Amino acid sequence: MQPFDPWDRLQSFIYFLNRWLQRNWQPLLFLFGTYVPLAIFAVLAMQIWQLEGGLSWDVAIMQTIHAKTNPMLDRIVPIWTQFGTRWGVFPASALIAVGLLYARRWRFLTYWPITVSGCGLINHVAKLWLHRVRPSLWEYPPVPEFSFPSGHAMASMGFVAALIVLTWNTNWRIWVWLLGGFFVVTIGLTRLYLGVHYPSDILAGSMLSIAWVIGVSLIVKPLIVKPLSSNQSSNQTSTSPSPQSSCSASPPVSTKI
Repeated sequence: MQPFDPWDRLQSFIYFLNRWLQRNWQPLLFLFGTYVPLAIFAVLAMQIWQLEGGLSWDVAIMQTIHAKTNPMLDRIVPIWTQFGTRWGVFPASALIAVGLLYARRWRFLTYWPITVSGCGLINHVAKLWLHRVRPSLWEYPPVPEFSFPSGHAMASMGFVAALIVLTWNTNWRIWVWLLGGFFVVTIGLTRLYLGVHYPSDILAGSMLSIAWVIGVSLIVKPLIVKPLSSNQSSNQTSTSPSPQSSCSASPPVSTKI
């Protein structure tokens, strides 16, 4: 009987898990990247639709954040929150699109505007459908649009998530994760600090953007490089000289003396 080796069993399990993930990464990505975020958004939307007064944990979180207000944050937050849309995400998205056009990354260029602009369109439709009124727990200049889901949360999360997809096979990926995560979280906190969104607005907007970005990536497949066709590869093989023929070929002998 072969002795039990836990390290060998662990290595065998890791090898099996790695192979299984390689074979099933697309269904898993759809499940956790699209279906689960959409389910979270749907649950929040149903609760918002049924409960006109809002969710109990919404108000509790907002009051906790409002208790941390101070004059310095009162000056910084209104400025930083604008980078979630018109001062940051919008111009940066345009610059990235121009860069992709200049680099002739056509698949990326197809993916990028669909995801970024799609987040804005979906947000507009969702707000008109659910028409949740903005919170009015403390004084702040009124915002004309509806509250659910948060446009700033959708724009910032959609921008960062799409950028992660574009940089997935590069060394920039970890930096996009870290800096992008900080950006998304702080933009969401600014909306809560200003009192213009409920936490459920922020969560729903983030989930909807993740589902959209991942869903589009499964269709457009921006990270897949199209391989050479069989005709192209056969043509390249037939036209490329073989080492034997190049070695056997001899230069023409001149008969001129």
